[in-house]
Amino acid sequence: MKHILKIMALLVAVAGIWISLLETSVVPRSYTWLLPVYLVVSLGCYGLLMVGVGLMLFPTCPQEASLLQKVALVIMFISDQFCAQIPAFSG
Repeated sequence: MKHILKIMALLVAVAGIWISLLETSVVPRSYTWLLPVYLVVSLGCYGLLMVGVGLMLFPTCPQEASLLQKVALVIMFISDQFCAQIPAFSG
């Protein structure tokens, strides 16, 4: 719920800035239609940046790593037992 409020506040702020730029004539009227396009492109770049940072700083979990090692040992043990029961694999 907090994220929705943040997004709504951001949209209201952007709309306010856009309307103020239109009313004060800081940006020429011919360029005002480009402001939403710039906003969408910049939000896309921000999203890609956050995904890249999230991938670079991927958290490591030592408990899960040890659990995966135990699972790998169990799989190796079961495969060794299975292969020992089959005459073609027992050598």
